Amino acid sequence: MIEVSHLSRSYGESVVVDDISFQVRPGRTTGFVGANGAGKTTTMRMIMGVLAPSAGEVLWNGAPVTAQVRRSFGYMPEERGLYPRAPIAEQLVYFARLHGLSRAQAGERTEELLEHFSLSDRADDILDALSLGNQQRVQIAASLVHRPTALVLDEPFSGLDPVAVDSMVALLAREAAGLPLLFSSHQLDLVERLCDDIVILASGRVVAAGPVEELRGQGADRYRVELLDQDAAWLRDVRGLRVRDVDGTVALVDLDGIDAAELARLAVERGPVLEVARARPPLSEVFREVAR
Repeated sequence: MIEVSHLSRSYGESVVVDDISFQVRPGRTTGFVGANGAGKTTTMRMIMGVLAPSAGEVLWNGAPVTAQVRRSFGYMPEERGLYPRAPIAEQLVYFARLHGLSRAQAGERTEELLEHFSLSDRADDILDALSLGNQQRVQIAASLVHRPTALVLDEPFSGLDPVAVDSMVALLAREAAGLPLLFSSHQLDLVERLCDDIVILASGRVVAAGPVEELRGQGADRYRVELLDQDAAWLRDVRGLRVRDVDGTVALVDLDGIDAAELARLAVERGPVLEVARARPPLSEVFREVAR
């Protein structure tokens, strides 16, 4: 488990990361989200030892993380770290050898990853000859080539089309099974779909953290009401409700003085009801609420 404990980073009088703590647990995918400049990349660099913290520490399974432990992590930086004029297979073998694999092991692992990304026929091409999406795939392959003990990925899905995203997700599901996986992204729908846990950063501080479903369940009691053959606009006049949206026979409401049983009773009195069900807000709404 990766544990970030009271981590801070300052540049002069500017505090970029301010006393943050969170955990990245084994076998769980943790989404790291925040607006540009929130401190995500700085935090990831401190986890990987690229930057030294001004205060606090990073722990691995309860002990301070060492350089040797960090060598076993897989890291995809925000600024891609591959060689633009070198063949991609040669690069992957090189990175695998740096992590201690034999030449034979490195070659076998490289072939496996390139085949997964349908890049076997491009193995001898230089990186610059690939599309941006394929360059991104090679960068992910470089972070996985040594079979890491944990993964820290900074915007791994940036620039990928939906097919490439699905391929990446399938690979991570296989390669990161049982590992702590932290990735940052601005694609909140993707974070919501893939992540077990989430950490939301704003102005260098953690403003929300926990399981995705738990965070989506916080806040107002929200319900979706679907009626049969009657307009739901009458709900706007019910005391104790805040109507967020009405679309014909369907309304989205927040309980503000009455409970769900009373809402259901009022709906049934008006006519046939198809559904009165709890509605969880999307992650994008949770993010806007806590990060503003």
